[in-house]
Amino acid sequence: MKALKEKTGGYRLESHKSKVSIGSDDFLKNKEYQLDLLKKMHQIETRAVEKSAQRKETFEKRNQLSPRDRLGALLDPGMPFLHMYNLAGYLVDDSNPDTAVAGANVIAGIGYVSGVQCVIYIDDSGINAGAITLKSVEKGLACINMSKKFKLPLVHLVESAGVNLLEYSVELWTYAGGLFGGLAELSALGIPVVTVLHGPSTAGGAYQPGLSDYVIGVKKNGMAALAGSALVKAATGEISQDQELGGAEMHSKVTGLVEYLADHDQHAIKLARKVVRNLGWEKIKSYELEFGEPRYSSEEILGIVPTSFEKSYDVRELMLRIVDDSEFLEFKSGYGVSTVCVHAKVFGKDCSIIGNNGPIDPNGATKAAQFIQLSDQVKKPIIFLNNTTGYLVGKEYEQQGMIKHGSKMIQAVMNARVSKITFYIGASFGAGNYGMCGYAFKPDFLFTWPNAKTGVMGGKQAAMTMNQVWTRASERKGKKLDQKNLKAKLQEIEEHFESQSDAFYTSGRMMDQGMIDPRDTRKVIGFCLGVCENRDKRQLNPNSFGIARL
Repeated sequence: MKALKEKTGGYRLESHKSKVSIGSDDFLKNKEYQLDLLKKMHQIETRAVEKSAQRKETFEKRNQLSPRDRLGALLDPGMPFLHMYNLAGYLVDDSNPDTAVAGANVIAGIGYVSGVQCVIYIDDSGINAGAITLKSVEKGLACINMSKKFKLPLVHLVESAGVNLLEYSVELWTYAGGLFGGLAELSALGIPVVTVLHGPSTAGGAYQPGLSDYVIGVKKNGMAALAGSALVKAATGEISQDQELGGAEMHSKVTGLVEYLADHDQHAIKLARKVVRNLGWEKIKSYELEFGEPRYSSEEILGIVPTSFEKSYDVRELMLRIVDDSEFLEFKSGYGVSTVCVHAKVFGKDCSIIGNNGPIDPNGATKAAQFIQLSDQVKKPIIFLNNTTGYLVGKEYEQQGMIKHGSKMIQAVMNARVSKITFYIGASFGAGNYGMCGYAFKPDFLFTWPNAKTGVMGGKQAAMTMNQVWTRASERKGKKLDQKNLKAKLQEIEEHFESQSDAFYTSGRMMDQGMIDPRDTRKVIGFCLGVCENRDKRQLNPNSFGIARL
């Protein structure tokens, strides 16, 4: 192997050539299919942006920035921002795909504030006044968990009307308690929470600034109270004004809840950036590594992946467009060939990558289990390119010990101590989803492509299975099936499974951390590897109970 420059401290891996014909009919058909899905994704994302922008005049009258303008002012110019849970809530509260709004009234992600990598959590008060829904609670909890997992400060920009009482559910109230507990836990762990009160934060929401380490309140607009004037009157008969009950100015002078009083939104954001800068938070930087870009364009990814998971393709073609210099070293290339395990570099960082060229057989599971354990041994992060219809079934594979070897792989995935980053890039069915570090196995990051399918099995397989079950049951009873009725039921089953396995459906239910453009996969991997690397280097200074407001 040919050594690189000493600065990298690494070596060249094996070179591989792409076998994809970028002008073929299949390639162009695949690309068109992916572009159509991306158009759908962008339309859904844009719908939330446009709906929020409808309240622009309201924000301007109050001398406020819109939620997305707040985000732009908060982040360091020119630095990357990883937008997460972009489709949260889609098809949940509104089942109509033409009107459903994604985002769950929250903008979330990881970005840089005054040079410090932070988790960002912004109430989108342009949509339903930032009203809290079940998914917005889940998204808030996800932000808190990201801060905890990656040891990153949390910056929360608050403006919410609270819970819509007309849509109240006991589940919402119960789950929301996790926000309180999560914030308290962050403070105790030594992870700072910075909150800006741009607008109201009432009822349970009032405890969120109360449980934050630093609170910035905006004059006239910022407000935190256990009950607004309407509820106070309903409960006690007392007539009062919201600003008297919980205005930012009152809290800065009377209760001490607000540490910094801002004249307006722009001033509040500047103060937030100063607070973050003055945290003394260690800005851990990665070693400067030299690396070469992939020799093949990321644009070609769109044409590689077939329109149907029933059509196979070589996952190595995807790897060539993700890894540095399009070079990797394949592990046991002749054994368990449908499971592809490689060592590679992404943005100069060593990592292990596991991908699928079909179902996982006993040899593939055994190979993957060993590969995962070896990666764990040398602290190499693992990237899972999840595209499998599952573990192979049938007499031959059962007798080869599919259960035993599949279990080895699942044990290795769950117990590996290294960083794990998963992408749903095609089919992800059955226990194959588990073996390839799916949602339940809590990878550090999990993103989906628009074409992905996730579920216990495909719709056709589910329908065929039930056809066999009903046919055998009728034969045992000596009865004939109504073929017309049977056909209708099978069609219903197939459609039911297909709809629930669709990436837009699962992403709306937050079974991933967001839907991404396949062409951005390498960039997302690089960003996530950096977050994980810094997490592993950072030492916290925990205390017993968190910072108490005295």
